[in-house]
Amino acid sequence: MPLKLNIGLSQKVSDANYGSRGASVNVELEVESALVAEPGKLQERIRQVFHLVRTAVTEELNGNNGNNGNSSPPPSSSGNGNGNGNGNGNGNRQHQPTNGNGQRPAASNGAKHRLATVSQVRAIRAIAGRLGSDLNQLLHDRFHVNRPDDLSIGDASTLIDDLKAQAGT
Repeated sequence: MPLKLNIGLSQKVSDANYGSRGASVNVELEVESALVAEPGKLQERIRQVFHLVRTAVTEELNGNNGNNGNSSPPPSSSGNGNGNGNGNGNGNRQHQPTNGNGQRPAASNGAKHRLATVSQVRAIRAIAGRLGSDLNQLLHDRFHVNRPDDLSIGDASTLIDDLKAQAGT
């Protein structure tokens, strides 16, 4: 008898002038019930599907679906892109200013992106440390930044996924 998995993600982001928009994706699939006896394999399958769901929501909110026509900057997120969001909508760091609604302002260089969340930066440092990676060199070579704090939310999410894949988690 197959096992049904329902994996979903909903995300709401703020827009200019106090507006907001959201996206939600839920996927239901059947997997072999034998996976219950193999938690590692089941968890890996869930991670794979969740990654697809997270990517779909992120693309929808960023207007990467090809028919949005919205030229506004990519949205801010209360999640951290790796499925472990703190859920409080406050992605700012203590040493960084906020814009009055709990979000850090976009990078001062005019880039149209929001900076990585505290949780993303923490995850990047932890996983890279476990791998023994030269994080500074990786950040410089791949993203042309000096600190994980300077990554966009999307780049931080990509890096977390890649580091996890290297770690086999």
